Amino acid sequence: MTTTSKVRASGLPGAPPLPKRHKGGGTWAAWYLVAPALLLLAAVIGYPLVKAIYLSLFSDTIGGTSEFIGLGNYRTALTGDGAGDFWSALRVTGLFTFFSVALEVAIGLAMALVMHRAFRGRGLVRASVLVPWAIPTAVTSVLWRWMLQPEGIVNHLTGGSTLWTGSQWPSRAAIVIADTWKTSPFLALLILAGLQLIPDELYEAARVDGAGAWRRFRSVTLPLLMPSLMVAVLFRLLDALRIYDLPQLLTGGANGTTTLSMLVVQSSIQQTKFGYGSALSTLTFLIIFGVALVFIRFMGTSLLPADDEEGRTA
Repeated sequence: MTTTSKVRASGLPGAPPLPKRHKGGGTWAAWYLVAPALLLLAAVIGYPLVKAIYLSLFSDTIGGTSEFIGLGNYRTALTGDGAGDFWSALRVTGLFTFFSVALEVAIGLAMALVMHRAFRGRGLVRASVLVPWAIPTAVTSVLWRWMLQPEGIVNHLTGGSTLWTGSQWPSRAAIVIADTWKTSPFLALLILAGLQLIPDELYEAARVDGAGAWRRFRSVTLPLLMPSLMVAVLFRLLDALRIYDLPQLLTGGANGTTTLSMLVVQSSIQQTKFGYGSALSTLTFLIIFGVALVFIRFMGTSLLPADDEEGRTA
């Protein structure tokens, strides 16, 4: 106990009084502060979600009255006539998510490490790296569709004659390449913010102890960067699971490139199956929510600073 604390606790004359704690006052103030955000989330997210779940319980009768069918639309999507399209879209979405996120994390980490170094023109490099991320997705899709033509610049540089959007695996690879090119700067920006929080004194101490570059990266950079890295992966993971615009504009869902979000739009808007489309959107939401929950559950310790983690375990 410090000297000031001892004086206050002893009740000596002239000692400042201890502040009084109001029970419940802080809790109500916190609710008042977050109430506007909660109301906004309820209006923007809560109502559409509840409405989609409600519509998914009714049949699709064009020009007539919809009938309550319970979980009929869900059975159709999971085990019925639409099961083939649903599970295929789920596999494609998972494939895109795995490869694109893995490549983006590796490239984004490398870019962040380069941008974190002190060199002349670092500000210009940081600004230029963010250009792909700033370009609208529609422009990115048209740009890459032009470059991936049989006579495009990609085949010219590689010396091949691949028809990138003409068959299954080249089409999928084209989407992963375009998505990685566009989104890697976003992860680099988030990782760079985490790198700037690491004190330089730790690197100096590691150098004094004789640690090389790889040892410093493995023992200093990576452990302290893990919270920022995991947050970046979580954001990108949730975004990749609902990918729609890039494959829609690049391939139109042809050659086995239809994702879950594309299937939802095709069913609810193009085929006017609002009940079935609502069931697909609800299933997509549950899948994304489940992935986020599992990620936070098993990687949650990496999302917290060391002090918070010790306090929670205590």
